[in-house]
Amino acid sequence: MGRLDGKVCLVTGAARGQGACEARLFAQEGAKVWLTDVLDDEGEAVAADIGGTYRNLDVTDEHAWREVVDELVRGHGRIDVLVNNAGIYSVGRHFEIDVDDFNRVMDVNCLGVFLGMRAVSPLMREAGSGSIVNVSSIAGIVGGANAFAYFTSKWAVRGMTKAAAVENARRGVRVNSIHPGVIETDMLQEVPGNDDAARMVRGVPLGRMAQPEEVARLALFLASDESSYCTGSEFVVDGGVTAL
Repeated sequence: MGRLDGKVCLVTGAARGQGACEARLFAQEGAKVWLTDVLDDEGEAVAADIGGTYRNLDVTDEHAWREVVDELVRGHGRIDVLVNNAGIYSVGRHFEIDVDDFNRVMDVNCLGVFLGMRAVSPLMREAGSGSIVNVSSIAGIVGGANAFAYFTSKWAVRGMTKAAAVENARRGVRVNSIHPGVIETDMLQEVPGNDDAARMVRGVPLGRMAQPEEVARLALFLASDESSYCTGSEFVVDGGVTAL
């Protein structure tokens, strides 16, 4: 307990899944947690349960980002941690998907991360400290078929993380990425073949899916001062898939 005592944290995509677990764990560890999503009923319920604050946020909306961050800072005077967790999945090979589908995934998964970092970085730089955690995927480390836009977006998140880490390092702001593998969340239901759990874990050396809490514990480490010398790095939680 107390690993985030006094820290002010913002978690996007926090109405369910990994984001909700991250918000819940951060609150348990003493943080003041703001949760955002577009699933208002679920987000409000999680916030009420953990004693956090929920706001609707379309992560692709620059003005909405400014409003949420401004309100948060008016209330708390600073922001210490941003977890860019919001993301969507899309099926389709590069020669099949249309431009609108590609742009929709890139807008949420990439533009949303960029806007979040841009909204909080000046405040963290001025304070001389802060941690930004961008949730990518093992799809940002390896290649794969039939999810071209998703793979592209997650590689982009990896690259943005490294660039932002270098740009912010001298001002005490750390930026890292998390790369989950097969995690038992709602997004998993969008993956083709997910109805065959045995098939899905066949290629996982640990032989099982992960629970979202296992990703949340890694996010907690990166949000906390325990990771004070970590920046610009990929942290993989995939049961050994990328070790093969």
